[in-house]
Amino acid sequence: MHLHPPRAVAHRGDPYRHRENTLPSIRSALAAGADAVEVDVRLTRDGVPVLLHDPTLRRLWGIARPLADLTAAELHRLGGPGAPHRVPTLAQALEAVAAAPRTHAGRTPLLMIDLDDAGPVAATCAEVHRLGAADRVAYCGPPSAMFAVRDHAPSAEVSLTWRTPRTPPRQLLAELRPQLLNLPFGLVTPALVDHARHTGLQVSAWTVDVRRTMARVLRTGVVSLTTNRIAVLRALLDRSPGRSPAARSS
Repeated sequence: MHLHPPRAVAHRGDPYRHRENTLPSIRSALAAGADAVEVDVRLTRDGVPVLLHDPTLRRLWGIARPLADLTAAELHRLGGPGAPHRVPTLAQALEAVAAAPRTHAGRTPLLMIDLDDAGPVAATCAEVHRLGAADRVAYCGPPSAMFAVRDHAPSAEVSLTWRTPRTPPRQLLAELRPQLLNLPFGLVTPALVDHARHTGLQVSAWTVDVRRTMARVLRTGVVSLTTNRIAVLRALLDRSPGRSPAARSS
């Protein structure tokens, strides 16, 4: 697997313009040139996958209630009639991505589903399968969650989130078979990227918001970069040598 040019991943959508993990944020990120939109998925009390990073609604929505205490119907009603910003379901997010045209780089846009643990995996993969959206989805997260993804979606693209400068043990890589090693940008060096390639892995980096740092990390050879400022990253990639014909003509 090699991505030319590097994949531009929008972190939780376009959070400087719209509330993170919402449909307006996803659509804004895609319109700004994201190749993929990374979202966080949790389950409601009745097992419906929805987009939310935190275990409670306090930070984003000002409601001091755990998501796990609410059904999907109760969660929907919290937004009020006609509210433009709601906690969307995974199904709604997948539909938004499916409706988007090909990206600036000529790619089919992806929803990158970030899973912190194995709890939501079965319901998440089942929803992706129900909607026939497997070709528009990739997954990232720690080993426990990604092993669960492999159980439910054996052929899915998996990015193993790793938080140390030492590459994962060979046995872990052999059993999980991730396509990408997903690292905090501060750990990424040319030597690490080269070493990862020798083990059959490409490297993705998160989350970079400063233009100069984006350029530095891209020079290491990463194939995917995640940012809260997707328009900045898109402009940087589109000005870089070797960009795709689709990007040049857009």
